[in-house]
Amino acid sequence: MRIDLTTALIWILYLALFPMAYYWFRRAWKIFVNKDYSEVALKSGLPPANPEKFATITGVVNILAGTAAVWIIIGVALYIPTGILIGPFDSFDGWNAYAGTTIWMKLIVDFIIKRQAHPIVWGKKKNTTPTL
Repeated sequence: MRIDLTTALIWILYLALFPMAYYWFRRAWKIFVNKDYSEVALKSGLPPANPEKFATITGVVNILAGTAAVWIIIGVALYIPTGILIGPFDSFDGWNAYAGTTIWMKLIVDFIIKRQAHPIVWGKKKNTTPTL
């Protein structure tokens, strides 16, 4: 086996799935079990006014993304030594497509949730200080 840039990038992508899956499952655990909404729909480090409203969908997205990552990890690990297929992981194109789609969809859905939680206020800002 030749180790070149392509092989190194393949291994980096595969090994990067491990901490991503852990992080996504940890976020879901914090949301559903610990009821900690401090990482829900953050925008510039600030949570929305009502993070509980967006916590359920954020937790579900994290569980789905973590499950997809674990599915890819196990599928590739099973196919290489044994040849057992539990998904389209018999080639690089198969598992790479699913890994890339999982990562991008997770980012896009989190962005949509963040934008829904922090809506853009159009027009002039209202003066909240009382006038005498």
